[in-house]
Amino acid sequence: MTSTPRELPPENQGDVTRDVREAHRRSRRLPSLRPARRKRPPAGATHITVTVKNPAARDRVWQSEFLVDTGAIDSLVPRRYLEAIGIEPISSRTYELADGSREPYDIGAAEFEFMGETVFGMVVFVDNDAEPLLGLTALESAGIEVDPRNQQLKRLAAVRLKTLAPT
Repeated sequence: MTSTPRELPPENQGDVTRDVREAHRRSRRLPSLRPARRKRPPAGATHITVTVKNPAARDRVWQSEFLVDTGAIDSLVPRRYLEAIGIEPISSRTYELADGSREPYDIGAAEFEFMGETVFGMVVFVDNDAEPLLGLTALESAGIEVDPRNQQLKRLAAVRLKTLAPT
């Protein structure tokens, strides 16, 4: 059974055209049709995707969003993820926390990859519900700093290498 197109009566043809135009005009105003605007992170908060590798078994990796914290010297990763990729504590170190208290934490060695750079450094085993932090040592080793004006990460023209003055 084939259907033949029906002609609308002349008095209704204008209504369809007008309805189509109005629907098109409304669709351009719908927020869902516009590209989503990225929300800016809260002032002072910069996040970056970091891959953590076990230096002894480089195929064992864990990747997540890390908070960039220039107030932290070493990088922090929840214990369960470090253990899952086979990184074991090699020592313990006492750290001073933001509230001034001091706590001992296990530390180990890890490989960090971010922004196309690879660095090796200390990793602190923290509670499983803690947010991963990328510390200052990893950033400086990669030649990356946080621009204080816009909280964006930027590459340095050269990695800073300080030498001792001749004696």
